[in-house]
Amino acid sequence: MASSNPWAPVQPSAAGLLLAGCLSAGVVSQETLGRCGKPAPCFVRLSEAEQIADLQAEISEMKLDAEILQMEKDTADITHPFYLTQKCQALQAMNKHLEAVLKEKWVLRQRLMKPVRQESLPIEAMYHRHVVELLVSAVAFIEKLETHLTTVRSIPQIPLVMKNMDSALTKMDLLVTDTKALAEQILEWREKVKEIFENSQLTAESDSWFRSITL
Repeated sequence: MASSNPWAPVQPSAAGLLLAGCLSAGVVSQETLGRCGKPAPCFVRLSEAEQIADLQAEISEMKLDAEILQMEKDTADITHPFYLTQKCQALQAMNKHLEAVLKEKWVLRQRLMKPVRQESLPIEAMYHRHVVELLVSAVAFIEKLETHLTTVRSIPQIPLVMKNMDSALTKMDLLVTDTKALAEQILEWREKVKEIFENSQLTAESDSWFRSITL
C-alpha cells in the first residue's frame, strides 16, 4: 500500500526496478533511456497494475475497518463500560441481598418452620378489594377442585375416548345408510301395495258391472 506521508522516501516502482536491472546488466544505456521520451506500453501496464494492487489493498483495509466497527457495534452491550457498570451494580445489589439472607438464615428457617395458620397478615387498605376478589376466586376454585382433578386425571384417556367416538360415528353413519335404504324399501312396498289394492278394486268393480249386465 502506498504511503500517505508526503515526506516519506518514494519507493521505486516495478518499472523503475526493471530499468535499473537492465542498466546494471548493460542491456540498455542511460543515453538510450534518455532519448525515449515516451515510456513503453509494458512499463505503463506495470505502473497501472501497481496502482490497481494499491487500490485493492486500500479497499481490503477499509473492509477490515468496517468489519471491526460492526463487531464493536454488535458487542457494545457486552464490552462497553456503561453497560458493564450497570451489570456490575446489579450483581453487587444481588450479592448484598444474598449476604443479608445468609446472615438471617437461622431466623428465616425458624420463621418458615412456624405454622402461619390463625395469623393475620397486614394488608394495606388500597389492596383490600383485590384480596376480597382473590378470596372469592380461591373459594370458587376449591369448590370445583374435584371436578378439575377428575378432568386432569381423564386427560390420558382422551385418545381412547376419541377413538371410541370415531367408531360410534362410523356405526351411526352405517345405521343412517341402512335406515335410508329401509325407508326406500318401505316406500316402494307401500307403492306396490297401493297399486295392488287399486287393481283389486278395479277388478271388483268390473266384476260387479259384468254381473249387472248379465242379469
